[in-house]
Amino acid sequence: MDNKNKDLYKPFLQTRRLAPENQESPIHFLRQWITPDQYHYRRNHFLYPYLPKEAFFLPIAGEVERPTVFRYQDLLSMPFKTSAVLLECSGNKRSYFRPRVYGEQWQDGAISQGVWKGVPLCHLLALTGVKTTAVEVVFEGYDYGPRTDLEGVFSFTRSLPINVALHPDILVAYKYNGSAIPFKHGYPLRLIVPQWYAMASVKWLKTITVINHPFQGPFQSIDYNYYPCKDSDIGKRPVTTININSTIQQPLEYTALGTGVHQIEGIAYTGQGVITQVELSFNGGKDWEQATLQQDPSQPYSWTHWTYTWHASQKGEYTIMSRAKDSTGRIQPKEAEWNRKGYGYNAVATIKVKVE
Repeated sequence: MDNKNKDLYKPFLQTRRLAPENQESPIHFLRQWITPDQYHYRRNHFLYPYLPKEAFFLPIAGEVERPTVFRYQDLLSMPFKTSAVLLECSGNKRSYFRPRVYGEQWQDGAISQGVWKGVPLCHLLALTGVKTTAVEVVFEGYDYGPRTDLEGVFSFTRSLPINVALHPDILVAYKYNGSAIPFKHGYPLRLIVPQWYAMASVKWLKTITVINHPFQGPFQSIDYNYYPCKDSDIGKRPVTTININSTIQQPLEYTALGTGVHQIEGIAYTGQGVITQVELSFNGGKDWEQATLQQDPSQPYSWTHWTYTWHASQKGEYTIMSRAKDSTGRIQPKEAEWNRKGYGYNAVATIKVKVE
C-alpha cells in the first residue's frame, strides 16, 4: 500500500449502544502495544456527565484523621507513577456464553491498553491518615442516572477493600498516553486498578470516602457479581481480578486462506502474575504447539503479544485454538464458567478457517 492511500484504510470502533455510548475497540486490527486514544473501547452505564468546576477538586473523607480536599493542580505536583495497564470490561466476550445471557453483547473488543500517569492512591490516603476502623474505600464518579431494576437515580459508585486500596500501584490518574485523560475515558481524574476488571477503575472521580463497613451500592451488591444459578443467588461472589485469557487477532473467524505459511497473532493477559506460555492447537486440543511471546518485563500489568508461524500445507477446514498459562499456574479452561450476568468469559479462544 502506498503512502498516498494508507489513510483510506483504517479500523473503527464497533457500536454496541449509542445512549449510553458503548463501543468496542477494533482489537483484531490493532498491532500497537498501546491502544491509541480513538480506539480505546467505551463502556458507560449512563449518559456522559456534566462536569462542574468542583470536578477539579478531589475530597477524601470518612474514616480518616485529616479529611482533605485535593486540588487538581496539587495532584500534578505530587509523587507520581507511570504504568502500562490493560483495562478489560468484565463483560468482554459475553456474546460467546451458551446459553446466551442478557447485557451488552460484547465480542473480543471490550479491552484496551494505555499508559496511565497519576498519584498512588496510597499516598493520598497516607496524607489523610486512614483510621484503624477502615474496612473499605468508596469511589464515586460524576456519572449518574436511573436503573431498570430500582427506583431512583444512582451514581456509579464502587468500593475496594482497604488492603487492596493501599496497594502502591493503584493510581488516581490524570494522564493517558502522555496527555490529559480524554473526557470519554474519565477526565479529569480516573481511578486505575491494575489487574482488576475495569468496573473498579471509576471514571470522572468525584469523591473518595473511607468507611468502616462493607459498601452496598447497587454497582457493588447487585451488578458485578458472579451468579452461577439462573434463578437464584446461590453461589454469588464478587467480580474482582481478571481471568486468564487469550484472543486470536489474526486471522479472523471464517477466513479463507491459501496453502502456505501464515502468521497467527494474538494477545494474552491475566489478573494474577504474568503470562508464561501461550499454546495453539489445530486438532481439537489433542496436541499443542507453543507460540512466541513478546513481553515487556518492566510492565507487569500489560498484555502479552504472541505469534505462531503456521505451515498450512493441507487443504481443508481447521479449528484453531489458543490457550494461555500464567505464573500462578492458572490455565485457560476449555469452557468458561457460565453465570447469568455474563462476566469473566475466558474459555479457550477458537476460530475456524478454511485452507483452499
